[in-house]
Amino acid sequence: QVHLVESGGGLVQAGGSLRLSCAASGLTFSTYAMGWFRQAPGKEREFVASILWSGTSTNYADSVKGRFTISRDNAGNTMYLQMNNLKPADTAVYFCAAKQYNYDPEYDYWGQGTLVTVSS
Repeated sequence: QVHLVESGGGLVQAGGSLRLSCAASGLTFSTYAMGWFRQAPGKEREFVASILWSGTSTNYADSVKGRFTISRDNAGNTMYLQMNNLKPADTAVYFCAAKQYNYDPEYDYWGQGTLVTVSS
């Protein structure tokens, strides 16, 4: 059974930083493309960042480019999202997701989410 478990969320002031982690189990992590998504209160879930299975290619939403960095440790079955210069607009529940085929627009597995709250 596949499990994706996010951690690292919390309350931070605007301009601060947080590092989210996504621990994966039950799948061959090194063969899956991974992504971060977020859902703010009253809004739809949106894409934040993604990373290829090898870690050699990444993509970011325009709203987080230059502030967030996605990375992965295939040996440790963990993905990360380093978030710097946080803004109140970044407040959301952050989810990690995994998909077996990078060309597939849909993700196969999702975590339960971790809440990030940025105060002004």
